[in-house]
Order: sequence, then structure tokens, then C-alpha cells
Amino acid sequence: MPRNFIGITMMPEWIQHEGIERTLDNLVHKAGATAVATSPYVMEPSDEKSGSREPPIDAGAGSVRLLDRTLWGRRELFVKTAPGFAPNTRLYHGLRYQPPPPAELTRKQGPVLKNFIRAAQARHLKVYLQVQAAIPPGYRVQFGGPQGDDRPLLPDGRIPPQRLANNGSLASPHIVAYHCALLKDLVQAYPDAAGLRVDWPEYPPYFLDDIFLDFGPHAEAAATRLGFDFDRMRRAAGALYTKIHGGLTNADLLPWAEADGGRYRLLHWLKDQPVLLDWLRFKAILAEELIAAFRKAMDEAGGKRIELVPNAFPPPWSLVSGLDYGRFAKNASAISVKLYTMHWPVMLRFYGDVILRANPALDEKLLTRALVRLVDIADDAGLPTLRDYVYPEPDQAHPVGERAQTRKIVEAQIAAGSTPVYALAHGYGPLDDFRRRMGVAWNASRHGVWVNRYGYLSDAKLEAIRQVCVKEQ
Repeated sequence: MPRNFIGITMMPEWIQHEGIERTLDNLVHKAGATAVATSPYVMEPSDEKSGSREPPIDAGAGSVRLLDRTLWGRRELFVKTAPGFAPNTRLYHGLRYQPPPPAELTRKQGPVLKNFIRAAQARHLKVYLQVQAAIPPGYRVQFGGPQGDDRPLLPDGRIPPQRLANNGSLASPHIVAYHCALLKDLVQAYPDAAGLRVDWPEYPPYFLDDIFLDFGPHAEAAATRLGFDFDRMRRAAGALYTKIHGGLTNADLLPWAEADGGRYRLLHWLKDQPVLLDWLRFKAILAEELIAAFRKAMDEAGGKRIELVPNAFPPPWSLVSGLDYGRFAKNASAISVKLYTMHWPVMLRFYGDVILRANPALDEKLLTRALVRLVDIADDAGLPTLRDYVYPEPDQAHPVGERAQTRKIVEAQIAAGSTPVYALAHGYGPLDDFRRRMGVAWNASRHGVWVNRYGYLSDAKLEAIRQVCVKEQ
């Protein structure tokens, strides 16, 4: 069966800035796109005090990022947003979290989204809306977050001191209820949308602490309901956390630095640690229940025909994030697997810096090689030291292997069974490297690709998408 799905994420600020017809010309004629995703907000320039940086700085590491396309005349700027529509407040009655009220910007610019959807459909483009899965109010990743006991906790009860993805606890009824109401609202406000994409329906493992979530009160209540021994899981995860944060030796790292990434040693170790497997399964069930609740909410709102497409971390990160592709496949129309390859080196660096500070006697090169194998981002031994792994500059190729990227998509598709898995490539980076990564994404997925996002796609990159993908159709 020929692949003919080529989607591009285009946030609404580009529609506002460049105009509907120009952006659609670029999508259809330059890139050969068959689908587009946007979000239900509108934007305007702001200042550093009251706005947020565009593009996002990714916990400081991504401050090197610049847009490929100028937005209101700049490649980096501060912005503020407002809802693109007037939320139906009845859907949120009595909930802990409430949607932001419409603003003057909503009145002036909000209609552009419905106009864009109609114009895109006239050009035979499928239109999706993207929101966050566990970050109220959910319109845009950089704004909002959980409150009080909805914040996920480490095994010792602490809130992680640093996070990139400000997700709430997937076990929180308040988080789930709000986002179900949001999806119902979107189904009713944009009934012509082809689908809803939900981002981060998991515990995104950007930092080492993120891997050890969630041991908050809502997770404890869910564990009791589901028949898991919460105290045993907390003790086991806490013991592993303590080992990593001060109990590691070079001898511990040697197996992970081998060509198989220590997989045999890992299985040998886990057979004596069944409670840790219970903990991973518990997280997977929480994420599965979240997606099932989303599908039910959309159906109840009259959106049975509207697709539900979660964005997902790739293997092996998905094992600790809670996103089980087989479980998600029961309720997802498709799954988009992120090849956000500019994040992978800096995630490795985040992990390694913490481990080395806590275990200063470790051999840095051995630690680096072990982490490269463990997260599987290289086709060889990788770069030699942690210091070599940084957030790539806009003109730097991403230091990741082609076969490693392919393995992640293939494994995700095998786990998802018959549910389509799209490779979600990222537009950030130099043209030649982007073209190479697009080729990997296109060839790895049997069903097609998404590209994130339009602001990083120069005209030359748009043409590269067509050259890589459309020529085979």
C-alpha cells in the first residue's frame, strides 16, 4: 500500500502572520502535504516580562534555537496567547481547572482558525488540532501546569526541582476531568476537524528525575484501586534512585557500555526485581486509562468520527514514560512517534551530568558510552564525553544515528500492531541534516510522516519534504 500521508504542524501564529492562502500554498504546493495540525489559540508579540520566548528554550538548553521563518519580523521574540474560541464554560463547571477566558485578541484573531480549517479542507487537507494531554489549560505547551496535589512526586515525596514538561499526575481526577472537558469543547467548537492530537500523554523523561514519577497521593489512590502494592513500588523505585544518585561504580556501568546496551544484564537483573516491573506496568496503565477517557469524552460530545492521535516518546524512553504502544492502540486512531533528535543529545547530557555529580569517581567516557547504548541514539559508540552532547546550534547536524532512529519507529509499530504509527520528524536544524532525517522518518514508517513544525521549515526545507516523500507516491 503506498504511503501518502504527509502532515505538517503549523501553529496559528504563522497563519496569522503569513496569511491563510500563503501558508496553504506552501503546505500543498511546496511540501506536498496532505494534512496539517494547528492549535486552538491565537498569538501576538509581547515583551520579556509578560510573554514567553518563541521558540521555546527547553529548560535553558534550547536558547540556541532560532526560527527559520521570521515571525513578525524576528527569528526569536516574546509572545502571549489567548484562546482561539470562546470555551463552553458549562463543560468545566465545578472543575478545579478552568479554561482561560476569551480576550480581545480572541475576538479579533480567533475567527482565523475556522477560516483556515475551511480553506484547508477546500484544498483536500486533513486538519488536526493539537493540545496538551496533562498540562491545564492545555492550549500550548509553555503555559500552565498542575496545582497542589496534582503535581507528580518522586519516591521520597519531593517535587522534582527542574522539569521541562510541566505535566500533572496522570492519576489525578482533576487533570483527567479538565482535559476530557477540553476535548469535548474542541469537538463541539471545531466539528469539522479530522482529528485531535494530544501531546505528552505520559511522563516525559527529559530529566533523570522524570523517570521516577509518580508517587503522589493520586497515584497512591490509583494503585490501590488497580491492585498494586504502592509502598513496595515506592521503596523499590526509591532504592534504585538512591543507587543511581551516589551508589554507582565503574563496574556497574561496564555491561551497559557493551554493544547490546546491557540488555541481557538488564533482563537478568529485572527477573529479581518484579516490583520494578509492576511500577512500569502501573505507569502504563495510568497512561492507557487517560487515553481511554479521552476517547470516551470525544465520543460523548458527538466526535466518534474524529480521530484521536497521541504524540509519543520513542522506545526505549516509552518504557519509563508510561506510553505502552500496544495499550494505546486500543483507543488511538494512530500514534505519532517523536523523532525530536535535537532533544536526544541534551537529554543524555541531563542524565549524565546528574549521575556524574552524584558519583564523581565514575569514568566519564564509560558513563557516556553506557548512556548512549542504553537510550540507543547512535549507530556506533557515540561521542566520547558528556561535554560533547549539547543542544545542536541551528547550523549543526543532530548527533544521532540513522539506524537508531529507524529502530525506534519499527519497534513502536510492532508494538502498536495494526494501529498506524507515523514518524514525527522535527524541522529544526540545517537543510542537509533535515533532508537526511526526513528520509529516515519516511522510510521507517509504513504509514507516513508528520513534521514539526512550520516555523523551522524554510522554503528549501518545504521543498525537501516533497523531494523525499512525494517522489515515491
